[in-house]
Order: sequence, then structure tokens, then C-alpha cells
Amino acid sequence: MIYRERIKIGKEEMILETGRMAKQANGAVYATYSGSAVLATACCSSSIIEGIDFVPLQVEYNEKYYAAGKIPGGFLKREGRPKDKEILVCRLIDRPLRPLFDKTFQREIQLVPTTLSTDQINPPDMVAMVASSAAVTISDIPFNGPIGAVRVCYLDGEFIINPTFLEIEQSSLDIIVSGTATGITMVEGGGNEVPEEILIEAISVAEPVIKEICQAQIRMAEAVGKVKLPLNNKTEPFSLEEDIIAFAEAPLKEACFVLGKFERGAALAAVKESVLEKFADQLEEEDAKKVGKVLNDLEKSIVRESILKEGKRTDHRKPDQIRTITSEIDILPRAHGSALFTRGETQSLGVTTLGTVYDEQMKDDIDGEKSFERFMLHYNFPPFSVGETGRMFTGRREIGHGHLAFRALEPMLPPKDSFPYTIRVVSEILESNGSSSMATVCSGTLSLLSAGVKMKKPVAGIAMGLISEGDEMVVLSDILGEEDHLGDMDFKVTGTDEGITAFQMDIKIEGVSSSLMAKALEQAKNGRLHILNEMAKAISIPNEEISKYAPKILKLKVDEEKIGAIIGPGGKVIKSIAERSGSEINIDNDGTVTIFGKDADKAEAARNMVLSIIEEPEPGRIYQGTVKRITDFGAFVEILPGKEGLVHISKLANHRVKAVEDVLTMNQQIPVKLLEVDRMGRLNLSYIDALNEQEK
Repeated sequence: MIYRERIKIGKEEMILETGRMAKQANGAVYATYSGSAVLATACCSSSIIEGIDFVPLQVEYNEKYYAAGKIPGGFLKREGRPKDKEILVCRLIDRPLRPLFDKTFQREIQLVPTTLSTDQINPPDMVAMVASSAAVTISDIPFNGPIGAVRVCYLDGEFIINPTFLEIEQSSLDIIVSGTATGITMVEGGGNEVPEEILIEAISVAEPVIKEICQAQIRMAEAVGKVKLPLNNKTEPFSLEEDIIAFAEAPLKEACFVLGKFERGAALAAVKESVLEKFADQLEEEDAKKVGKVLNDLEKSIVRESILKEGKRTDHRKPDQIRTITSEIDILPRAHGSALFTRGETQSLGVTTLGTVYDEQMKDDIDGEKSFERFMLHYNFPPFSVGETGRMFTGRREIGHGHLAFRALEPMLPPKDSFPYTIRVVSEILESNGSSSMATVCSGTLSLLSAGVKMKKPVAGIAMGLISEGDEMVVLSDILGEEDHLGDMDFKVTGTDEGITAFQMDIKIEGVSSSLMAKALEQAKNGRLHILNEMAKAISIPNEEISKYAPKILKLKVDEEKIGAIIGPGGKVIKSIAERSGSEINIDNDGTVTIFGKDADKAEAARNMVLSIIEEPEPGRIYQGTVKRITDFGAFVEILPGKEGLVHISKLANHRVKAVEDVLTMNQQIPVKLLEVDRMGRLNLSYIDALNEQEK
């Protein structure tokens, strides 16, 4: 049986269909929106994994090049490892869905949304989010959804739901909002110094549409949904739980507020050890996990109650207090720009490298034609940053955190025509205890300013948290890692002193009200301004000069008719200039010549060579020429690239010269004076030594 639901979203209609494709999956939905189509499947393993206390969820979003009528590049001509864009969409789908699966289901769950068609006008990622939720909703996998998701942009004073690629590009705000029928659970996006009020209004515009999307999925489930599989919640009461709480509560209250991440961890571990020792005779071998759960729950209760009742956090800060900040620049002697940003126990080394147009990153995906990125930001999170050993690799977390920092900084970079460098920022996380992505934004800003990148304004970032019980709510500024783990919200906000440039919010409770959102944003703004002031103590405006180790880029404009002369037949002339000067030269059709030199001297040498080509010979001027040909009646000397003149044998000396070879040799460098350009355009030269003799 084929079943369809239709929902009007923005200017187009989304159609959710099931019963025609991938019928062996636990759930499958084929979703279309204008010319974009995504097939999302949901499957779970047949066996239960005993003892796990997390959701083993995999989201594998993938885009097929045939969806856009393209053949993949590369040798194999088939889709390979996930591109960064696909990984980012995987995270978009995963984050709002994961909290809605029950941990007691204890089976592997895999969602595979596949983009099968795209019109390259409407982004398929929102279709994939809705289709994934719908596939799980109609499946037999237990799920506390569904969720809806829409993109909202702000363009010319209006909010647009599910905008086109072009509208997104032209907008000052681009956010993705996801939520259930009862509230918003995730927001992610970027803006160009957008006021907090606009962001809140954009979220409120998305809410009713999200509810409609959820209702359509509920209708689907009622019509064709499968009976849900049972949960594996066979948990027997732990008879020692009350005794353990009575014994451990007092020492745990003390341990929770020991200063220092590792010191606090050691104190908590000591409490657990004392519990295991105290109850050793009563514990079975498999009870160690139960003890850990009891203590973790007790720790969570103690910390949350302390924040709600006393406003005291584990490191003794007040809810709106920011940890100590230090900023240093020019840390690395040969890097083009570098900075070390430390906030509490989180530290990021930001390094900026400037390159040329030849260093740009090529993008080849299904969204459009191949394009080139002039700004890259790469985030590295080595295991030593948390005092551990482990594999060194770039995972989905690194891609996601790096993209968030990229969105934060990109709007404040100078345009290419005024700053023609390719820019790469790398953040090396050296220590981590809370929001290393926001530390990346700060170290990235400092390193860009240090490198002399003409940023419009400095950018800072802050991570906000939430502790809530019933009507009691406390918003936390600059959260620690444990506050993220024990809390109800992780809300990251970046921006300048004027407005927001990027944000990412994940909610672990049913949803947040607009009033709470406004409070969190206001508190985040105050924290952001404080951080910007602390960063300004190191540097607040770009350095006047870029590093001497950075490439030198020079630009000049030439007459379009001269382009051919600069390039030469088969590119011979421009290649010769590049080889002789050690620089790279790029010429646009409008006559803009861009020279990329490894240093200032090489770039200037190339510039002079280009100018000499377009320069018209000037009678009376002295040139340093090169002897190119010798004949019986004189020598032909090149005074400018491609421009030769004749030094007649009579102009070689003040006395009679029997043979030109008596005075000159091939390829000899000699000073010559241009006597005239005759009516046929020929250049008549005189050897400067002969002129000197005449003057004597």
C-alpha cells in the first residue's frame, strides 16, 4: 500500500511517501520538495546488546552525484568517503533525533537518508531531516518523536521558510530550526552581525511549521505505522542503592566542589573506591556498573541542586561568571599569524597561514558547479588535550566544531578584491574542559589579526548551559564539560560587539520558551562582550603589515589589448616571467594582473617585467638591453620583452668599427639609448659607450 502526506512548507509542497521503495527496511520514506528528493530508511538490529546505557545510533546521509546529473571526479568515478558537507548533515539529523530514542531499547539503529535528486535550487538537507524522522516514526523502532525541521533566512526585512540556495546566499541570517510538536530542540546557523531579537523572531516563525510537519508524520504512523518493538527495561531494583546513597552523599558533596578538573575527578573516584570497599562483601561481580550509576545519578542531583538553590557551580563560579582568560599572540616565529587563547582549563592554539589563489579549496558536490573556497578552518582535538591516549584522526566531531567556528569568522573576513589571499586557520586544542569550539573562534580571531588580515571586527564565542527543575531555571555562562553532560542545554553563540555571527543550540528537555531563549541570549551577549574586552588586551585591530614569511601579492591593471603580449604565443612570455622571477602570475579577462611572489623582491621583479612588456619605448631614454643578434651592419638589442632595436655599426663607437664582434658578443648586457622610433615603428639605438666618447 502506497501512502502519501502533503505539507505546504514555504513556497513549495513537501510530499512524504511510503510503501513503494525499500520495503524491507523497518521504515522507509521517500520525500520530495520541488526538484529535490530523498529516500530515508530506518533499520535496527535483530538482537539486543545487553548492558549498554547509550543509544547506538548511526546516521549515514549521502548524496549521489547522479542526483544532479553529474559524474563524480577522481580516478574511480564513484562516490567515496563522506564529504564534509555530508558529515555536517549527518550531525544535523543525529542531534535532534538521538535524545528521542530510549536507551533501554538496546539495539543498533541505522538511518540512511540518500539524496536521489536535486534541482540545485532547493537544498535537500531539510528534506533529509524530515524524511529521516518520518522513516523512524512509521517503523517499529520505539521513538519519542517525530521531529520537524525547517530552514529560515532573513532577507530584505522578511523571513523566508526553506529558502533557495540563492536566497540563502543573499540573506543576513540563515538558521535551521528543529523540534517536536511540543517545543524547539535544536537551532543551528549563522548570520552577519544579526541582533538577538531577529534570531528569536526567526525561531518563532519556524515553530508553527515544525508542528505541521510533526502532525503529518503522526497521521502517517496512524495510517501505516508498524507496532513498536518492546523496550528491554528489565531492570531489577538495586537493594543497596539507599545504603550507598546514605554512605556516599556527604563525601560526594565535598568531592563535587573540589577545584580543578583532574583534582575533582580524583576526589570523585576516591568516593567510588570507598563505596566499593565498604560494600565489598555485599556486592556481586556484576554490581560495579550499578554502583557507578547510583553515584553518577547522585552527583548529578547534588550539582544541579547546588546551582538551582545556591547559584554555586562545581568550580565555585556564579551562574554568569566567565573563567579567567589570557590571550597571547605571535607565539610561533615562522607562522604568518599565531595566538594562544586560554579560558580556564580550555586552551586553543590558533594559527593563520596566508596563501595564493592557487591554494584555494575546490568544492565539488551536487549543489552546483565546482567552486573554490578562499577560507578554510580546521579544528584538531588530540587525545592529550584531555590527558588521555588515543587515535589521532579527524572525526565527525572535529568536522562539526570546525564548521561552527568557520561560520563564526567567515562573515568578518575582508572581501577578496581588497585582500586577495587564501586564508587557512588551524585550531590545535591543547587543553579541554568546556567549549573548545568557542575557544577556537577566539584563538582564530587573534591569529587572523596577528597575521594582518583586515577583519571587519573581532569575533568571540561563548557556550551557555541550562539547569531546570519544574519552574526553576538557571542559565549558565561559559559551561564546563561536566555542566554540559549534567545540564539541559548546550547553546553556543558567537559574534562581534554588534551582533551574532553563528550559533548552535541543543536542548535535552522538551523545549525552551522564547523568554528563556531571550534571557540566554542576553546573558551570552554580556559574556561575549567580556571575552572581547579580554582578547583586546592582546590585539584589537589587524597588524598593519603581513608577515615577511607570507607570500607577497601585487595587483595592477593593464589594457585588455596588452593581455596577449603578456601571455605570449603558447604562454611563452608569461611562463618566462614566472621562471625568471620565481613568482606566479594570473591574468583575468578584464586586464587585472595578480602577481603572487614568495617574497616582496620576487613579486616586485615580476611586476617590473610585466610593466616592461606593456611599456611603450620612449625616445631619449636609456635602457639596459641584451644583444640578441649580430649582423654585418650592426647588432639587434632587446630593450623590453619582445621589443628589439638596431644599434648600427656606426653607433657602436666614436671611431670606425671594422666588425661588430670586435665590440659586442651575443647575450651581452649593454646600456643603450633610444634615438628614435621611425615611421615604420623601428627602433634605432646607440651604444651608450659611443655616446660617452662623443661627449668627451
